Amino acid sequence: MKQRGRHRRRRRGAALRAVLAGTALALTAAATLISASQATVADDPGALKPLSSSAGTGALRLQEHPVPARSLDRLSSAMGGPVGVGTVLRSADRTLRESADCGSEERESLPVAPVPTTAYCWDPADTAATGWRPASVTTSGDADDDGLWGTDRVILAGWTHSTTSGPVHERGLARVAFVDADHPRHPSYRWVLLVVPVDEGRDYRGLTSPVSGMAWYGDKLLVTSGPKSAEALYVYDLNRIQRTSVDGPAVGRVPGGWSADGYGYVMPAVASYRFTAGRCAGTEHAAPCPGSLSLDRGTSPDSLVVAERTPAGGDRQSRLWRYSLSAVPAHGGPLATDAAGRVDAVDAYRTGAADIRGVLSYHPVGAARPTWYIAHPPRDLDGHGTLWAQDADGARSARCGSDATRHCWAEEAGSLSYWPQTGEVWSVTDRMLFSLPLTAIDSSLG
Repeated sequence: MKQRGRHRRRRRGAALRAVLAGTALALTAAATLISASQATVADDPGALKPLSSSAGTGALRLQEHPVPARSLDRLSSAMGGPVGVGTVLRSADRTLRESADCGSEERESLPVAPVPTTAYCWDPADTAATGWRPASVTTSGDADDDGLWGTDRVILAGWTHSTTSGPVHERGLARVAFVDADHPRHPSYRWVLLVVPVDEGRDYRGLTSPVSGMAWYGDKLLVTSGPKSAEALYVYDLNRIQRTSVDGPAVGRVPGGWSADGYGYVMPAVASYRFTAGRCAGTEHAAPCPGSLSLDRGTSPDSLVVAERTPAGGDRQSRLWRYSLSAVPAHGGPLATDAAGRVDAVDAYRTGAADIRGVLSYHPVGAARPTWYIAHPPRDLDGHGTLWAQDADGARSARCGSDATRHCWAEEAGSLSYWPQTGEVWSVTDRMLFSLPLTAIDSSLG
């Protein structure tokens, strides 16, 4: 990832030297700037358009599929019983570095405007592993009303390994960094590999899905699945983290115990949700491909916010929607279902934005409707992305630089998570974990 960033900057540096070389190239560069300005205007996603017909919302219906309790209990017993989040945090073996101690290329991936107030880069042992990429984040501010898990402030960051490069046994795997945020100057973290029980709980396999969205609610963690999977979302239970016993590249039961590609902990899926319309197909009225998730505690009941992932540069509008969350403690999954285990969207829109990497819904005090925030990269995937605030009246974003571009957000932008107790919005780039006040985002909007 870092190497790709260097190549981008080398190309931009070469282009600048060429412009300075002569008048003809300077005129070409001016024409390019005009074209870029026009593209920026075209990127405006416009106003949200409500989806109210059954044809528009029917494809968003989910069916819950719990993993049988006997399978989960069999696996837990065979692995020696579960451990808690606190155990994972106390065994942290990685350290996040504050922004001042990070490299210039890492800091360049952060938003230009508004400027983050807190930023960290990952342990060098993880940034050197170029096949892994962070894309999603959620916090204990999502998990509980007091913003804590037990007595701890916790941040979870989801990473996915490339499916086309790196060691074959790692390709497509998903892992979560459990970050102990109790000490902001020196946060530490430990990895937990996401797995799926198989053979009625006698074994498990690695989750091979891109975790581009993640939301923590109560003791459940919801993560997105990929377009090749029958599942739309997977559910994990924070009370069912298990220790592994064999340090090796395999994932699952092995001679002598349990292995997870060298990770000390695994978390098995306890349920999944599938679209009743079938696998996501990326077409107008078919089931969507969930791309990003976040939690909205401003609705009653609380709700899960979802953004559809559509290709960059496409002309098809993406869908944004929400599902109500269940208040029943014994419920298998966190979404509110009917008696048949079905989940219907309670709010849905179309947006002109494509390739959405982050979504957030927030209800300002006294406002009749929420504001939706969406983050996405530039169309050419080179440079900084854009963060838009949308509602039924239109869209706004920050402007930055001498040419007042709207490309002010993070490079390789990831998901968004709001921490109500602190007023912070957390997100990730492909190299950094960062936060800033939601008020700063709103103040920057032009």
